[in-house]
Amino acid sequence: MACDEALAERIRVLLRNRRDVAERRMFGGVAFMIRGRMGCGIVGSTLMVRVEPADADRLLRAPHARPMDFTGRPMRGFLFVDPPGVTTAAGLRAWIRRATAWVDSQPPKAPVKRQVANAGRPRTGAARRGKVRR
Repeated sequence: MACDEALAERIRVLLRNRRDVAERRMFGGVAFMIRGRMGCGIVGSTLMVRVEPADADRLLRAPHARPMDFTGRPMRGFLFVDPPGVTTAAGLRAWIRRATAWVDSQPPKAPVKRQVANAGRPRTGAARRGKVRR
């Protein structure tokens, strides 16, 4: 499933002044990572936003918003906004502001350390004796 590239471009324009945004391909769409946290994304043509969990019930009353149930079970603090809810610039901007407000309210996320396979492990057996075929 490809994501709505026109919607992705509109989000990029709204986030263009932030230096802490990275895009990642996820769940058949694109996620916008802000300060290392998923702030918003696109699944098909639907906007996914991360919001303050305490505000989620109130925001679900907004037109075209619904719980994010990507796994079959609603995820706390995540909402889907169907395409009619983001057709206007003002509508999309409001949802992106909510997402960035949530990310900005969180402590900085520590960078993920990537491990190299077998790094730092002692060599054993044939490898130690130099009898490993290459």
